[in-house]
Amino acid sequence: MEYINYVVYALVLFFIIKRFIPVKGIKNISTTELKTEIKDKSKQFVDVRTPAEFKGNNIKGFKNIPLHTLGKKAINELSLDKEVVVICQSGMRSQKASKMLKKLGFTSVTNVKGGMNAWR
Repeated sequence: MEYINYVVYALVLFFIIKRFIPVKGIKNISTTELKTEIKDKSKQFVDVRTPAEFKGNNIKGFKNIPLHTLGKKAINELSLDKEVVVICQSGMRSQKASKMLKKLGFTSVTNVKGGMNAWR
């Protein structure tokens, strides 16, 4: 019985750690670094927040593709070959979106740590 408890604890710990470890092939940048990258016209900038959040406050140059529609819209609206920089409110949804984009075949994906909460 005690063995089962250890297995359960190990699995819970594994899933918690896995959630926060960066995914291979996804670059993470700060909002300070974003300020220099945003001038790069060869990159695609995507905000995965809801349309209401985006309308309330957004960064010029970012395209709003809400996370729940990203899978369908990414292939049609974004280039697989160009780097995609992803932002959300706190960095959690953009991390999820970054993983999704990698699985869809995007070669270069960058997540903005801290999201709009960290943007000044």
